Amino acid sequence: MKRKIFILHEIYGVNDFIKAQVEAYSNANTTVECISLYSDDRIFPYEQEQEAYEYFINEVGFDAPLDKLSEKILEARTYFDEVLLIGFSVGATLAWRLSTLPLQGIVCVYGSRIRQYLDAIPSCPTLVILPSHEKSFNVHELMETLDTLPAVHTRQYLGQHGFMDFNNSNYNHGSYLQSQAEISQFFEIKKVKED
Repeated sequence: MKRKIFILHEIYGVNDFIKAQVEAYSNANTTVECISLYSDDRIFPYEQEQEAYEYFINEVGFDAPLDKLSEKILEARTYFDEVLLIGFSVGATLAWRLSTLPLQGIVCVYGSRIRQYLDAIPSCPTLVILPSHEKSFNVHELMETLDTLPAVHTRQYLGQHGFMDFNNSNYNHGSYLQSQAEISQFFEIKKVKED
């Protein structure tokens, strides 16, 4: 079985953490591709969080990339048996918005803006990984809402936004390990269901 995983990055761009995620899921049967949401492939340092956020909101946003991403996903469906999507932060919100496409699974990691797009009801198994605390909204309320959706599974790990990224000041090693294991298990469960 041939599988394709697309990774959608957070506001910082395709940095070392995202490249490590590509490596983590690549194997003989799985091709992993990170799609840069930035036309100039820029990468922001963590100290420029506010600039990175403003650049994403003003230059990219949550609507403009959807057509291009949908096209890439649908094209991949003609070449691969399984197409999956992992998004981090803003990438997770975009992945959530693409969850109605014919995908085999989606993982959304700390996609805090998902709360603004609850009209998108995933048509494939969707794993939403959230931190224990977000400064901009109540994580428990979002989880309660998401848990009512049939294809959605939520998991919460100790830490704040960015807890999986080993270069981020919010990195939490234990939560990182648990999340990586959870994502890998989610993909394996998907594989078993499809076989």
